[in-house]
Amino acid sequence: MRYHLFGAALMAVSAFAHAEIQTQEIPYTATDGTKMVGYYAYDDAIEGQRPGVVVVHEWWGLNDYAKSRARDLAGLGYSALAIDMYGEGKNTEHPKDAMSFMKAALADADAAKARFNAGLDLLKQQQQTDGAKLAAVGYCFGGKVVLDMARQGVPLEGVVSFHGALAT
Repeated sequence: MRYHLFGAALMAVSAFAHAEIQTQEIPYTATDGTKMVGYYAYDDAIEGQRPGVVVVHEWWGLNDYAKSRARDLAGLGYSALAIDMYGEGKNTEHPKDAMSFMKAALADADAAKARFNAGLDLLKQQQQTDGAKLAAVGYCFGGKVVLDMARQGVPLEGVVSFHGALAT
């Protein structure tokens, strides 16, 4: 009987000690003055630093989908930051607004790069991130952004674009 009680107590304690994906929203500012909010995710069961991945949202803005991709990457052992390319957490579900946000963000390539780099710098600052092992993934609008960053020489080990446009 004693062993059964000990086993039950051990299981109860270990359930609380189980590691999980940690997330937090972190405000940051780009060099162009745009105030943004990033969504950072990592697995606290992993000790030490791990590769970092910047997640760039679709044209809707930094929404639950982009945040879920950051959590998924954290579950795979990465340090992930879903960045905010529009500023101030702006997002929408209306295609007309999304098109307007996207056009404004892409109108100035230097500003877009500054916003991306601000997110990349924020990811590098996180204690769980190995700043020498960085990549980016983007979806639709974000796919275009990560391709543009690769073409502009942003120091990334790799980029993945899901249905992103490549301007020539």
